[in-house]
Amino acid sequence: MLELKNVSYILPDGHAILKDVNLSIGERFVAVTGPNGSGKSTLAKLIAGIYTPSSGKILLDGEDITNLSVTDRAKAGISFAFQQPVRFKGITVKDLISIAAGRKITLAETCHYLSEVGLCAKNYVNREVDASLSGGELKRIEIAMINARSTKFSVFDEPEAGIDLWSFNNLIEVFRRMYDKTKGTILIISHQERILDIADRIILVSGGTVSASGTKEEILPGLLGMTAGCRFTEREDRHE
Repeated sequence: MLELKNVSYILPDGHAILKDVNLSIGERFVAVTGPNGSGKSTLAKLIAGIYTPSSGKILLDGEDITNLSVTDRAKAGISFAFQQPVRFKGITVKDLISIAAGRKITLAETCHYLSEVGLCAKNYVNREVDASLSGGELKRIEIAMINARSTKFSVFDEPEAGIDLWSFNNLIEVFRRMYDKTKGTILIISHQERILDIADRIILVSGGTVSASGTKEEILPGLLGMTAGCRFTEREDRHE
């Protein structure tokens, strides 16, 4: 169970990105959505420890993790997949997945994780995680890394971005198998209806606050009505 208690994130110039957010997150699949610039990605980075709240507390299974570093939060059981994955020149895909798993994994295991995200393993196992990989390839490798980590709380910031040629059904199945293995929570930042549709709970962030939270039956119909006048497909939170 992850809890945010009165969490705010305010920039040095006084602009509040998130204001007094209160959430308890423990469901299987939780989707966070909202208009551009609403604070969704900032919320994800606060959970991961990339940002530190200006005020409030973040607790994981009752333990205060507000001031823990990214590394310490990872050790506590939180994984984070970036909207734009990081490149690691000089490190192979197999090495990166081994680092994520916390142990030296076999070639067969590496191939399994890569195949699950739609990559032909023999073409990627020994490739460096550098500029030769496309954004879509990096995104899939990062999802494979999170799968290998098997943590109790995994955060994905727009995992569908850059993988248009890979069916959404395959992506969703990866999440389902991930849950079957970890029995933890998977939190997904997304605008996509097909991802929102698998959520046990949808959290709508608007203007830096949580404006709605509930089941997909309660939230999704209203969201679909909003898309006629509100863009839900571009990147946001560009303040960093």
